[in-house]
Amino acid sequence: MQTTTVDIPTGDGIADASLTRPDGDGPFPAVLLFMDAFGPRPRLVEMAERIAERGYLVLTPHLFYRAGRAPLFDLSGLGDAAQRGAIFEKIMPLIGALTPDVISRDSEAYLDFLAARDDVRPGPVAITGYCMGGTNALRAIEAHPDRIAAMASFHGGRIVTDAPDSPHLGVDSITGEVYFGHADADQSMTPEQIATLEKALDSAGVRYRSEVYAGAHHGYTMADTPAYDEQATERHWAALFDLLDRALPTT
Repeated sequence: MQTTTVDIPTGDGIADASLTRPDGDGPFPAVLLFMDAFGPRPRLVEMAERIAERGYLVLTPHLFYRAGRAPLFDLSGLGDAAQRGAIFEKIMPLIGALTPDVISRDSEAYLDFLAARDDVRPGPVAITGYCMGGTNALRAIEAHPDRIAAMASFHGGRIVTDAPDSPHLGVDSITGEVYFGHADADQSMTPEQIATLEKALDSAGVRYRSEVYAGAHHGYTMADTPAYDEQATERHWAALFDLLDRALPTT
């Protein structure tokens, strides 16, 4: 397989992204991979390659492209709590700038980019997201239910808030299948918030699975951070591939 950097025109500029393509001629079903808050880096490429091994073309856009091309931050100190805190101070305004309208417009640009490629199979794609990427993946499928067949969110945070545009309030537009792999004892997605999300999904008649990964911390899939949990990560792969095999099979 091959991973290259591509540029995607959007209404607000050019989004840099990595494109991971399986071997062969295709056309391949496509998967969008929405990054966590730390942004594009080797770990996300590893994850995209794991998905591409199963026959999917994977696009991993830099969601913070308005602030400049990746990398925006020195991530060499991710293993140190104090340095992570300093990085987060820089990241938080960028996360806040990803409003529902911004995610809707950007997702449309990413979907259009994929649809224009000869090596992408026509029809809906799937999306998977991590941390804030899981929350924004939910925003994306809510905004484009006819173009995204399935969504998986892993250790997604702030999916349920008190805001009038809380992500969980838009689930009634979803026509595909969704999966949530929640981190245990996650202050950004508490048991009460999980229950509220599941009630909204039930009321909307959405096909979904919502599971709590016992003992796993927020960020459990990220092998370059202290939150990494190998057992939870392997469980996440099993859940993601189960969803993809069912909703967007490669054959």
